[in-house]
Amino acid sequence: MSSRKQGQTQEQASAKAGVSERSGRRIEDGQIGVLQARERHWRTRKDPFEAVWESEVVTLLEQQPGLDATTLFEDLQDRHQGRFGDGKKRTFQRRVKAWKALHGADKTVMFRQVQEPGRQGLSDFTLLKDVTVTICGEPLVHRLYHFRLAYSGWSHVTVVLGGESFSALAEGLQAALWRLGGAPREHRTDSLSAAYKNLSVDAQRDLTERYEGLCAHYGMVATRNNRGVSHENGAVESPHGHLKRRIAQGLLLRESADFACLEDYRQWLDALVGRFNRRCSEALAIEREQLQALPVRRTTDYSEQVVPVTTSATIEVKRVLYSVPARLVGERLRLHIFDDRIEAFVGAARAITLPRVYAVNHERARCIDYRHLISALARKPQAFRYSQLREDLLPNATYRAIWQHVDRHLEARAACKYIVGILALAARAECEPALGAYLSAQIGAGSIPALQALEQRFESRRPVGDCVDPHALHDGQHPLGVYDSLLPSHRQSLELH
Repeated sequence: MSSRKQGQTQEQASAKAGVSERSGRRIEDGQIGVLQARERHWRTRKDPFEAVWESEVVTLLEQQPGLDATTLFEDLQDRHQGRFGDGKKRTFQRRVKAWKALHGADKTVMFRQVQEPGRQGLSDFTLLKDVTVTICGEPLVHRLYHFRLAYSGWSHVTVVLGGESFSALAEGLQAALWRLGGAPREHRTDSLSAAYKNLSVDAQRDLTERYEGLCAHYGMVATRNNRGVSHENGAVESPHGHLKRRIAQGLLLRESADFACLEDYRQWLDALVGRFNRRCSEALAIEREQLQALPVRRTTDYSEQVVPVTTSATIEVKRVLYSVPARLVGERLRLHIFDDRIEAFVGAARAITLPRVYAVNHERARCIDYRHLISALARKPQAFRYSQLREDLLPNATYRAIWQHVDRHLEARAACKYIVGILALAARAECEPALGAYLSAQIGAGSIPALQALEQRFESRRPVGDCVDPHALHDGQHPLGVYDSLLPSHRQSLELH
């Protein structure tokens, strides 16, 4: 009637009110008052599931409440061939949904928490499933450790090369706390089932004690959510999605997911998270006032192992064979095993730092550095041909191609001596990439440069100040007569003249 008073036609006014034009005319004539929708209590067609609903469907739902509508419908189709077509599936799903709402089991209820400043920090690991980060074109297999304050939302992210281990958790957590400048009163994680996987009972107990000791060092109470109930860790689980979306978008903006080195990727990721943290600076300022002071120093964030160095100058750590300098043969090394490196100690002195390598699918792996073994190999180059580590001693595909070429075109003994001499030169002159590129080009042109010519070409490029072998400066014995000037009688005769 309001529309009609504004001058609209009967048809327009009826359409706006959502009634037919005939009903609009009857309202205007006063034949009917307020329109009320009448609730329908009857069916407009026969129930297609009447014969099986109570006897089959409801019985199954009462016995197995976890069954979904699709499974039940497909089961009906199998047991009653040709009776229930796919066109009835949506009707069946609505019926099951309504039954579960009226007669089903209680659903999970979320109890939203009041977040207090400085009370809780949370840790979790996550994988970048939809993003492939590469280092110099090679895919980087990694996951992210994510620490987050529940109140302010301040985050810290660390690249983890291995699995969800104690060392990865301890290293990432401590890095976050020291950057934050304080510690919350409580630290929460999931059940850490990945860290406990394949561990003995004693090892699990030791890991539990180490984790609780880590939290105690910072005055934090260690808590965990129930196994398989991820929403109890929701203050960090949910932001995983936002973090990974930001990473994906940041890589698109960068126009490349390839980085020159792992450190470049870490710095880029750190800057990305830093930009996000600036948005919660006001809440963080409030929370920082409630954080606990940090201890004087960090605590242990690595696992330890003592290993002997074999006569092959190798050690074995977690199914991976590593080479070490030959001077360490026969020693027992105390290892500090971090997520991305292994620090080896002789007594209290650090002897060497090795890059951490992980065995894939519980198979064995190797990490062999030819520079550790080349001095010993140079004394007996023929050992190269049948060495168990032959392929690992060649640093990359370029040198493997060089070896295959010289082995085909040189006599066997000469080929071994040549490739060992090349590796010795690469280590001595620190010219591995340039030497490999030069040799590949020369071989491609049909020649194999003499080893002496290569030494003259690449060792002459060493910058002044590099260590030089003092024995190489003078090949012969100088004349003994020069010592006469040191004799008192000879000095006096020189003074008289």
